[in-house]
Amino acid sequence: MPHTLEWTVRLQLFEDDAGTTKAHLILDTGTTELTGHGTAHCHPADSNVPEIGDELAAGRAMNDLARQLLKTVERDIEGMGAPRSHGREAAGWPM
Repeated sequence: MPHTLEWTVRLQLFEDDAGTTKAHLILDTGTTELTGHGTAHCHPADSNVPEIGDELAAGRAMNDLARQLLKTVERDIEGMGAPRSHGREAAGWPM
């Protein structure tokens, strides 16, 4: 059955004076809210390029959120009676 949904994603980036960038990513599906976190540290010997820290922290937050979303879907599929996948793609749902 076709359907259309819109999920909202909010990304906040924070950089401190020590060269640490933190990313806070929120996915709101309308029924569930997941939060991903990521951090990037600028090595003292490296040039401080804020865009690189932003990208790295955001990418890590997205990876964190993606892992959480995949765990959620795995639990949801198991809740429908499917056997646990034990590291495989979510119960036969190929990527």
